[in-house]
Amino acid sequence: MQDYERIEQAIAYLDEHFQEQPSVAEVAEHVGLSESHFHRLFRDWAGITPKRFLEFVTAEHARQLLQDSNSVLDSAYESGLSSPGRLHDLFVNLEGVTPGEIRRRGRGMELRFGFHPSPFGECMLAETDRGVTTLSFTSKEDRGEAVAQLSERWPGARLVQSREATEKTFERILAGLRGTPDGGIELFVQGTNFQVRVWEALLKIPNGLVVSYERVAEWIGRPSSSRAVGNAVGSNPIALLIPCHRVLRKTGAFGNYGGGPLRKRAILAWEAAHAPAPPA
Repeated sequence: MQDYERIEQAIAYLDEHFQEQPSVAEVAEHVGLSESHFHRLFRDWAGITPKRFLEFVTAEHARQLLQDSNSVLDSAYESGLSSPGRLHDLFVNLEGVTPGEIRRRGRGMELRFGFHPSPFGECMLAETDRGVTTLSFTSKEDRGEAVAQLSERWPGARLVQSREATEKTFERILAGLRGTPDGGIELFVQGTNFQVRVWEALLKIPNGLVVSYERVAEWIGRPSSSRAVGNAVGSNPIALLIPCHRVLRKTGAFGNYGGGPLRKRAILAWEAAHAPAPPA
């Protein structure tokens, strides 16, 4: 079993039993590890203790985080300034496909893809010479379905499976997640104008902070379109780089996530543990 699978089991257990404040020994027993091994695994993965992590995966923490994030996010978004921990500081550049390219549906384009391990489980990365088109969570059992979805999205493209061809880009993505970006990341996305506007707005959310669907709708000048924003967030084809995991319901509820709700909790908690202090 991979480390992340153990972590996800632990998160599920903590999520279900957090009101009982289970001990580290109880959680370790649940995931089939000794207390010392589990504690070490958790520290290696999250950078914090299981007890501290428990605080990050509760709904109460999410509500407080959402409240604390509001003023910081408003200031950062309005000024266009960047904070040191923002994933946008990977120099992520998002380019939408043109109407003509949409009509061609990838015809004449080579799409290279590969499967790679990440701190949050296996990912499928797909890219063209124009940039990354897909970054999604998958598993060995679901690889065929992931490839089928990629083909459906770009039916005219020639698909080439090559982990070696996508390895360098994925290593740069991981470096950015760890706060040591190595070069820029180009994104080449297929979406409506509205979807692209939402995805561009998500790039402005600093690492370690969250925002509500309603706030994103306000940012793009469509304050009554929070439901449409939610649909656009759910259609995000590039996980982690376009940080849809940083959008919560205004109640603080985590909501759904393409990689699963437990993975969303894991990513937010991991980011909270690694994020720099927000600007005053």
